Amino acid sequence: MAEEIINRVANSKLITIDLEDFYPQGNRVVFDIKDWLYEGLILREKDFREQVNNHDWSQYENNYVALSCSSDAIIPSWAYLLLSTQLSEYAKKVVVGNLELLETVIYQEIINQIDTSEFTDKPVIIKGCADKPIPPSAYTLLIEKIQPVAKTIMFGEACSTVPLYKKTKK
Repeated sequence: MAEEIINRVANSKLITIDLEDFYPQGNRVVFDIKDWLYEGLILREKDFREQVNNHDWSQYENNYVALSCSSDAIIPSWAYLLLSTQLSEYAKKVVVGNLELLETVIYQEIINQIDTSEFTDKPVIIKGCADKPIPPSAYTLLIEKIQPVAKTIMFGEACSTVPLYKKTKK
Protein backbone atom coordinates (compact mmCIF):
# COMPACT_ATOMS: atom_id res chain seq x y z
CA MET A 1 0.00 0.00 0.00
CA ALA A 2 1.44 3.36 -1.07
CA GLU A 3 1.46 6.21 1.41
CA GLU A 4 -0.54 9.30 0.62
CA ILE A 5 1.59 12.18 -0.67
CA ILE A 6 1.25 15.17 1.59
CA ASN A 7 1.87 18.67 0.26
CA ARG A 8 3.80 20.16 3.15
CA VAL A 9 4.13 23.53 1.42
CA ALA A 10 0.34 23.88 1.09
CA ASN A 11 -0.08 22.93 4.75
CA SER A 12 2.63 25.25 6.04
CA LYS A 13 2.31 28.80 7.33
CA LEU A 14 4.27 30.09 4.34
CA ILE A 15 2.77 33.11 2.66
CA THR A 16 3.67 33.68 -0.97
CA ILE A 17 3.58 37.17 -2.42
CA ASP A 18 3.45 37.33 -6.19
CA LEU A 19 3.82 40.93 -7.38
CA GLU A 20 2.32 39.88 -10.69
CA ASP A 21 -1.01 39.45 -8.85
CA PHE A 22 -0.98 43.19 -8.15
CA TYR A 23 -0.25 44.21 -11.76
CA PRO A 24 -2.91 46.78 -12.71
CA GLN A 25 -4.68 46.58 -16.05
CA GLY A 26 -4.18 49.38 -18.55
CA ASN A 27 -1.90 50.14 -21.45
CA ARG A 28 1.51 51.60 -20.79
CA VAL A 29 2.31 54.39 -23.24
CA VAL A 30 5.45 56.41 -23.87
CA PHE A 31 4.54 59.91 -25.02
CA ASP A 32 7.61 61.21 -26.84
CA ILE A 33 7.49 64.97 -27.38
CA LYS A 34 10.36 64.94 -29.87
CA ASP A 35 7.94 65.22 -32.79
CA TRP A 36 6.46 68.38 -31.30
CA LEU A 37 9.82 70.17 -31.31
CA TYR A 38 11.16 72.35 -34.09
CA GLU A 39 13.61 70.16 -36.02
CA GLY A 40 13.27 67.69 -33.16
CA LEU A 41 15.48 69.84 -30.93
CA ILE A 42 13.93 73.18 -30.06
CA LEU A 43 10.77 73.78 -28.08
CA ARG A 44 8.95 76.80 -29.42
CA GLU A 45 6.35 77.72 -26.85
CA LYS A 46 3.68 78.97 -29.24
CA ASP A 47 3.97 75.91 -31.52
CA PHE A 48 4.12 73.55 -28.56
CA ARG A 49 0.99 75.01 -26.96
CA GLU A 50 -0.80 74.75 -30.31
CA GLN A 51 0.10 71.05 -30.50
CA VAL A 52 -1.17 70.56 -26.93
CA ASN A 53 -4.45 72.32 -27.72
CA ASN A 54 -5.05 70.35 -30.92
CA HIS A 55 -4.11 66.90 -29.62
CA ASP A 56 -6.80 64.29 -28.89
CA TRP A 57 -6.05 63.51 -25.23
CA SER A 58 -9.00 61.15 -24.87
CA GLN A 59 -6.95 58.40 -26.54
CA TYR A 60 -5.07 58.04 -23.24
CA GLU A 61 -8.21 57.12 -21.29
CA ASN A 62 -7.29 54.57 -18.57
CA ASN A 63 -3.67 54.40 -19.77
CA TYR A 64 -0.46 54.80 -17.82
CA VAL A 65 1.72 57.41 -19.53
CA ALA A 66 5.46 58.04 -19.41
CA LEU A 67 6.39 61.46 -20.78
CA SER A 68 9.79 61.62 -22.41
CA CYS A 69 11.89 63.18 -25.13
CA SER A 70 14.07 60.85 -27.19
CA SER A 71 16.13 63.66 -28.70
CA ASP A 72 18.92 65.53 -26.93
CA ALA A 73 16.75 68.62 -26.60
CA ILE A 74 16.61 70.58 -23.37
CA ILE A 75 12.99 70.54 -22.31
CA PRO A 76 11.77 73.11 -19.78
CA SER A 77 9.88 71.66 -16.83
CA TRP A 78 6.74 73.58 -17.65
CA ALA A 79 6.35 71.62 -20.90
CA TYR A 80 5.90 68.33 -19.03
CA LEU A 81 3.62 70.06 -16.56
CA LEU A 82 1.49 71.41 -19.39
CA LEU A 83 1.17 67.91 -20.85
CA SER A 84 0.28 66.55 -17.42
CA THR A 85 -2.58 69.02 -17.06
CA GLN A 86 -4.14 67.55 -20.19
CA LEU A 87 -3.36 63.91 -19.44
CA SER A 88 -4.50 63.94 -15.82
CA GLU A 89 -8.12 64.10 -16.98
CA TYR A 90 -7.76 60.78 -18.83
CA ALA A 91 -4.69 58.80 -17.77
CA LYS A 92 -4.49 56.65 -14.65
CA LYS A 93 -0.93 57.83 -13.94
CA VAL A 94 1.54 60.19 -15.62
CA VAL A 95 5.29 60.32 -14.96
CA VAL A 96 8.23 61.99 -16.62
CA GLY A 97 10.63 59.22 -17.58
CA ASN A 98 10.68 55.78 -19.17
CA LEU A 99 8.44 52.73 -18.82
CA GLU A 100 10.56 51.26 -16.01
CA LEU A 101 10.11 54.41 -13.95
CA LEU A 102 6.39 54.34 -14.72
CA GLU A 103 6.12 50.73 -13.47
CA THR A 104 8.18 51.61 -10.40
CA VAL A 105 5.85 54.49 -9.49
CA ILE A 106 2.80 52.29 -10.06
CA TYR A 107 4.22 49.56 -7.82
CA GLN A 108 5.32 52.02 -5.18
CA GLU A 109 1.70 53.12 -4.82
CA ILE A 110 0.47 49.52 -4.76
CA ILE A 111 3.02 48.39 -2.18
CA ASN A 112 2.28 51.39 0.03
CA GLN A 113 -1.34 50.18 0.18
CA ILE A 114 -0.49 46.60 1.30
CA ASP A 115 -1.72 45.69 4.77
CA THR A 116 1.24 43.93 6.39
CA SER A 117 -0.69 42.51 9.34
CA GLU A 118 -1.12 39.11 7.65
CA PHE A 119 2.69 38.78 7.42
CA THR A 120 3.33 39.36 11.12
CA ASP A 121 5.72 36.69 12.45
CA LYS A 122 5.15 34.52 9.35
CA PRO A 123 7.59 33.11 6.81
CA VAL A 124 7.14 34.92 3.51
CA ILE A 125 8.21 33.93 0.02
CA ILE A 126 8.46 36.61 -2.63
CA LYS A 127 7.81 34.91 -5.94
CA GLY A 128 10.48 35.80 -8.45
CA CYS A 129 9.29 34.65 -11.86
CA ALA A 130 6.84 36.91 -13.66
CA ASP A 131 5.48 37.24 -17.16
CA LYS A 132 4.61 40.89 -16.63
CA PRO A 133 7.17 43.72 -16.45
CA ILE A 134 7.74 43.93 -12.69
CA PRO A 135 10.54 46.46 -12.09
CA PRO A 136 13.43 45.22 -9.89
CA SER A 137 12.86 48.13 -7.52
CA ALA A 138 9.36 46.79 -6.74
CA TYR A 139 10.96 43.85 -4.97
CA THR A 140 13.13 46.10 -2.83
CA LEU A 141 10.10 48.26 -2.01
CA LEU A 142 8.24 45.13 -0.96
CA ILE A 143 11.13 43.97 1.26
CA GLU A 144 11.19 47.40 2.89
CA LYS A 145 7.46 47.12 3.59
CA ILE A 146 7.30 43.59 5.01
CA GLN A 147 10.68 43.16 6.74
CA PRO A 148 9.62 44.93 9.95
CA VAL A 149 6.85 42.34 10.52
CA ALA A 150 7.85 39.10 8.77
CA LYS A 151 9.57 36.25 10.58
CA THR A 152 11.57 35.25 7.50
CA ILE A 153 11.72 36.41 3.91
CA MET A 154 12.73 34.17 1.03
CA PHE A 155 12.84 34.69 -2.71
CA GLY A 156 11.88 32.25 -5.45
CA GLU A 157 9.44 29.34 -5.42
CA ALA A 158 8.43 27.21 -2.44
CA CYS A 159 10.46 24.31 -3.83
CA SER A 160 13.67 26.33 -4.21
CA THR A 161 13.95 29.53 -2.24
CA VAL A 162 16.86 31.81 -1.51
CA PRO A 163 16.80 33.00 2.11
CA LEU A 164 17.01 36.79 2.38
CA TYR A 165 16.10 37.70 5.93
CA LYS A 166 15.48 36.06 9.28
CA LYS A 167 14.25 38.02 12.27
CA THR A 168 16.68 37.73 15.16
CA LYS A 169 15.33 36.47 18.46
CA LYS A 170 15.47 39.01 21.22
